[in-house]
Amino acid sequence: MQLTDKSLCAHAQAGDEAALAALITRMMPIIRKGATACRAPGLDFDDAVQEGLIGLFNAVRGYDAAQNVRFSAYAAACILHAQRDARRRALRKKHAPLNFSVPLPDEVPQAGPEELAIAGEECAAVWQRMRTALSVLERRVLLARLDGQTPAQTARALGCSEKTVHNALARARRKLRGAR
Repeated sequence: MQLTDKSLCAHAQAGDEAALAALITRMMPIIRKGATACRAPGLDFDDAVQEGLIGLFNAVRGYDAAQNVRFSAYAAACILHAQRDARRRALRKKHAPLNFSVPLPDEVPQAGPEELAIAGEECAAVWQRMRTALSVLERRVLLARLDGQTPAQTARALGCSEKTVHNALARARRKLRGAR
């Protein structure tokens, strides 16, 4: 014989863990549905499920059969209220720095002597490729671009047209890509 929600609640209030487990099993679809609707930054699905379970425990503890209200309706309301309250707490402005910030890495990796030596050799190889593969104009245009100058600024500084700067930059890129 299957017990009703009201009798399961009475057994759970008396300390019967099996009755409480049966109530949790019966109410879990409602808890999961509410958790799906209540997700927010700072309140993920598992946290919302846990809040729903807390609402169910409060419903079991506070249910009064003399009020002539079905337990399932009362528990569903308690679950929904607990999950909505958790969502409201998570969305408070005071929690915004925690909810929307980017975590910093625990430890900034420091390059060791080997990595620094390898990076130095790679840098020297790039400079050597620039000296041998690029013309003087292409080198000047590329270095100006790396310094953050616009093609118009570079053209004024070198006394040539902006189109010449664009063409020299395109040739330098093409040569350096092909020289790998």
